Amino acid sequence: MDSLIEIQCPVCHASLWVDTVAKQVVQHKRSEKKVHSSFEDLLDKEKRKKEAVEERFSQAKSLEQAKKKKAAEFFEQTIKEK
Repeated sequence: MDSLIEIQCPVCHASLWVDTVAKQVVQHKRSEKKVHSSFEDLLDKEKRKKEAVEERFSQAKSLEQAKKKKAAEFFEQTIKEK
């Protein structure tokens, strides 16, 4: 049975390798992820997300308007043919 286990910290994402027989930490590795970012970075990220959502919404809205216009034109054309 393997006596080494790897444990990952949920807060800092560091990894610890623990020998369960000797009850000692064998190895430690810090996370390469950036754990904390500044408040301004978070605000900028949320602002970009909001702008992207608004852009997609406006594109979807204009596409729906174009579909409605095309459907109305098709409806008028079929009425004129009869």
